[in-house]
Amino acid sequence: MKKNSVTLVCVFSFLLASVASLAQNADEIISNYFKTIGGAEKFEKLTGTKMEMSVNYQGMEIPVEMVQLKGGKMYLKINFQGQEITQMAFDGTTAWSTNFMTMKAEKMESEMVENIKQEANDYPDVLLNYKAKGYTADYLGKETKEGTECYKVKITKKPQTVDGEKVDNVVFYYFDTENNVPILTETEIKQGPMKGQMSTTTMSDYQEVDGLYFPFTMNQMGQAMVVKKVTLNPTVDPSAFSFKE
Repeated sequence: MKKNSVTLVCVFSFLLASVASLAQNADEIISNYFKTIGGAEKFEKLTGTKMEMSVNYQGMEIPVEMVQLKGGKMYLKINFQGQEITQMAFDGTTAWSTNFMTMKAEKMESEMVENIKQEANDYPDVLLNYKAKGYTADYLGKETKEGTECYKVKITKKPQTVDGEKVDNVVFYYFDTENNVPILTETEIKQGPMKGQMSTTTMSDYQEVDGLYFPFTMNQMGQAMVVKKVTLNPTVDPSAFSFKE
């Protein structure tokens, strides 16, 4: 009995050590990531970012402008055939988009607004102070993505509401083991015709902007986006976020 007890204690200690090691590795991976891209302290001081991008759609290059501010305000605008269209905007209370059939602004449903409010807390980075947000990070080992060896980290965020029900809100990050930056993220689609499938975003061509690094090439579900310019702490007219009757 004494020998068995000692064996059980050793096994239990090993399991605890293994769990602690995984948690520590997740923290180390995220910490190294912020060191690589300029430092968590500098990102905490950001008041906003403005990204000027282009998207290739059926052979046409469409200019895209995305602004995100600390506190949640954001907008995504496109310029299509010379016409500026707000594809999505959030003023901290109201979220709205442009109906491409009528070209009129329409408010989003309350459920979606609440989810957007929750996601707004992630600015400027989901991983920044993730524990304070109530998120957890789990290291899941190494995997090869895009031909690159990666650390796989599971980020569990606060649940979202979909069709009146609370659903898991999980993002899988794949960090390049050599460069310490994420090159791909995956999250499960929770509604619509693609429900249950994984939405994948790739990131590459990290470039420096005033001491901080951002990916200048992104691809989401086959749609490539190229960043032309990043402006930190931009001055933005508050009316740009407001719902237009």
